[in-house]
Amino acid sequence: FALGTRLVLQGPDPFQRQVGRQVLDAYGRFHRAEFEAFFNRGLVLGLLQRGYGELSNRDPAILDYIQAGLRLIMSCPSVLELFELLQVEALRLVCERPAPPLCARLCQLLGDFPQCLPRGRKLSLAFCQQLVRSIAHFQSQGTREAELRLYVSQVTQVSALLRSVWKAEPDTLLPSLQELFAVISAADTSFEPSVALASLVQHIPLQMITVLIRSLTTDPNVKDASMTQALCRMIDWLSWPLAQHVETWVIALLKGLAAVQKFTILIDVTLLKIELVFNRLWFPLVRPGALAVLSHMLLSFQHSPEAFHLIVPHVVSLVHSFKRDGLPSSTAFLMQLTELIHCMMYHYSGFPELYEPILEAIKDMPKPTEEKIKLILSQSAWTSQSSSLPSCLSRLSGKSETGKTGLINLGNTCYMNSVIQALFMATDFRRHVLSLNLNGCNSLMRKLQHLFAFLAHTQREAYAPRIFFEASRPPWFTPRSQQDCSEYLRFLLDRLHEEERTLKALSSAKSSESIMTDESQAQEAVHKPQVFTEAPCMGSEERTLIEKMFGGKLKTNICCLNCKSRSQKEEAFTDLSLAFCPPTSLENVDSKCMEHSEVKDDYMVQSNTLATSPAAETPLNNLEVNRGCGTIMNEGTIEDFSSEPSSENGTISELKVENNGDMSQSLVGKNTLSVTDLLNYFLAPEILSGDNKYYCEKCASLQNAEKTMQIIEEPEYLILTLLRFSYDPKCHIRRKILDNVSLPLVLELPVKRATSPLAVVSGGWSVGVEISDTGENLAKKLKPSGADEVTCPQLVPYVLSSVVVHSGVSSESGHYYSYARNVTGSGPSGLCHQSTALSLVSPQDKLFTEESPCTVVENELDTEMPREWFLFNDSRVTFTSFQSVQKITSRFPKDTAYVLFYKKQNSTCGFNTNPANGLWVNGDPPLQKDLMDAITKDNKLYLQEQELSARTQALQAASASCSFRPNGFDDNDPPGSCGPTGGGGGGGFSTVGRLVF
Repeated sequence: FALGTRLVLQGPDPFQRQVGRQVLDAYGRFHRAEFEAFFNRGLVLGLLQRGYGELSNRDPAILDYIQAGLRLIMSCPSVLELFELLQVEALRLVCERPAPPLCARLCQLLGDFPQCLPRGRKLSLAFCQQLVRSIAHFQSQGTREAELRLYVSQVTQVSALLRSVWKAEPDTLLPSLQELFAVISAADTSFEPSVALASLVQHIPLQMITVLIRSLTTDPNVKDASMTQALCRMIDWLSWPLAQHVETWVIALLKGLAAVQKFTILIDVTLLKIELVFNRLWFPLVRPGALAVLSHMLLSFQHSPEAFHLIVPHVVSLVHSFKRDGLPSSTAFLMQLTELIHCMMYHYSGFPELYEPILEAIKDMPKPTEEKIKLILSQSAWTSQSSSLPSCLSRLSGKSETGKTGLINLGNTCYMNSVIQALFMATDFRRHVLSLNLNGCNSLMRKLQHLFAFLAHTQREAYAPRIFFEASRPPWFTPRSQQDCSEYLRFLLDRLHEEERTLKALSSAKSSESIMTDESQAQEAVHKPQVFTEAPCMGSEERTLIEKMFGGKLKTNICCLNCKSRSQKEEAFTDLSLAFCPPTSLENVDSKCMEHSEVKDDYMVQSNTLATSPAAETPLNNLEVNRGCGTIMNEGTIEDFSSEPSSENGTISELKVENNGDMSQSLVGKNTLSVTDLLNYFLAPEILSGDNKYYCEKCASLQNAEKTMQIIEEPEYLILTLLRFSYDPKCHIRRKILDNVSLPLVLELPVKRATSPLAVVSGGWSVGVEISDTGENLAKKLKPSGADEVTCPQLVPYVLSSVVVHSGVSSESGHYYSYARNVTGSGPSGLCHQSTALSLVSPQDKLFTEESPCTVVENELDTEMPREWFLFNDSRVTFTSFQSVQKITSRFPKDTAYVLFYKKQNSTCGFNTNPANGLWVNGDPPLQKDLMDAITKDNKLYLQEQELSARTQALQAASASCSFRPNGFDDNDPPGSCGPTGGGGGGGFSTVGRLVF
């Protein structure tokens, strides 16, 4: 036995060591008692503590010899004594941090003889923890592939032993993992834990992930620096070739930190490690895990383009490498990578110089749809990770699931918030505003662009529009008191229109001066983008953006019923104010209500008529046509219609309804009015008689006359205001008409376009009309020479884009909120509704029947696109449906539709919504750099605020629990109210009252 032992442990060559093993094996098997006496406790202890001759006790050969000996005496009683000895020695050995070969050999021995594993909870726990620390000290000795393979197999053996211990004694798992975390979160710079620790991750049951991550992220003893260190090291583990589930744990930890708003750690780790993770994509063995982590890091880092731009320079070479590979796996990864890149370029547009090489490299790869990109981004944001804490933390998270941003009520400013959201959701208008180049210009349009940019890109749930409010509030509006939203909208559009005209006049004056002074300067002026130039294209030359988007034209004809002479007048409008049809017949209206009316011809032009410039002589008046008893909105200027003889063969407008009496009767029979009825009433011919007779110049006396109105140029967005606030002359107050009005999803507007070449020049008055011209002169100049122009009535389809609702009983009190949806130029796709849609002015009786064909279409359209309607209620934005919009007044009688936005279908107003470069966000144009920087800065600030408040709340969470009602839409309460007094929901969630909806 002594000879055999010497040959095994000190044999100079493999042959002699082999002979030694055979001698021991043969003699031991046939002389078991003698071998038992020889292979005793003293021999084994001596070998493990002192070695054998020149052989160190840390040589794996010692363990080989002991394992062979144990096999021979397995059936002998003395083996139990050796097992006890080895339990102690194994623990001692592990505490001495053995090198990978020795540790692997020990684990192999312990795996074959589990009886040698330390017994008892305390010892087995210590063994597991020390083994984890030993792995942390592992370092690979060589760099050649064979050496690396050997090293990986040794580490695998060690981690396999740990797994079997955890399985046999589950109590040891959690403390082992705590030890693992302690190792990787240590701030000691002199010691870098081995990446081999990654081999342990695959043995942690995935069902523990939630519990572990929650306890880690919410443990107040874990400092930020430790968490950052641990996360960085876990990301380094992605380099370990055989590690499974590392990416799952890394992503879970990232999400866990986002859920408790520890954004500082996430920002630091992402910026530190994003390039390393990207570089791992070059290695096929670790590519799947690296891509998963890279995707999560990039998609969740949505407040700033910084992380994405760190890897942008390396994308092209990686893509080319994948293409050269030609392997199916490489192609699959390339598809995933291109989808990720598209999402990021979509989210951070505006860097064509950075992205063009990438777009060129991935041009032949499939591109995800805009819907898919939006979905991916909304699911990945840090602020969309729900908090696992049982407190109100989750209520603090960022944007609602809709992905839309609310507007904070600054004290009865819901009238502004509802209008701004409706304008923001007017997609073409928003895109034009965002594409304007307004650098160095402190205009109201610049402030609107700033507000729109924040609504589109902020991470905040709700944005406070203080600067815009101060700049856009009409001077006569008292701060902190409720106002009329339609008056505000009109004032805002007028201001924007006037401002743009002034700026255009200034810039054209400047450019003409520079051309006269110097040739070179002139060339420079051409290259410099002018104020208010649009990036993709300008529509018609001299019209302002407000005219292009909201401007239409009305023509009023008055025909003397005695001599048949006519006078005509054209007005530009940005919105139509629709009065309610009186319940009595129209004849009665004409004779009786005129007494209350203070306006001649019962026709009012709003006092804030836009001034006209010589460049584009286009007065944009806001027409308020009131025919009901005393439904007068604001004081207006009275404009006279001069009479002028006209060719007698002119036909009276085809808009005429066959019989006034019939119309009023059918309206009385119908309990719910529709917008179509109000429009018909607006455009219906009116007989001027009795006290309201018309002075005809040809007859030189007061005569009965017929007045008709026609829309001759339709706007891109049709704004309709329902005149719900009528003046009560007895009580001297404005009362609210609470009648329910049904809103068609598709509206057809009758437009009579002039076809004659002699017709009025598009874009303004006839040539040669001066501002000073009034009365007779104007009428003469406006009248076309020769026969009356031919008119061709045409039904232009519009789809409902947004609805501003007023909740309350008077215009001075109550609350505004709006419903809106995404409507682009082409309108809802794949539906042919023109044929069945409700024709606006039609002689048939079907117009007034209870069941209109339009309702069928609406249902169809609504089922087409679920979750396309949003309810904007100050800082809250929720999904809703068209049914909710339609039923609002029947459910809450004080909540009535007030201002409606309709979008003209099948038109994109000359705006290229899908440019070739594909670098638009949400289909919106890229932002200017200063805007992008402001948003990025604010997003960082927001994440810091969230983190601070989350930490504060986490400290309070133990002592007090929050009880908010769920943030749903409660059927029993109206969607909200500012109330006639007070500031109504000033600061988002600071007032619990606002949450109880």
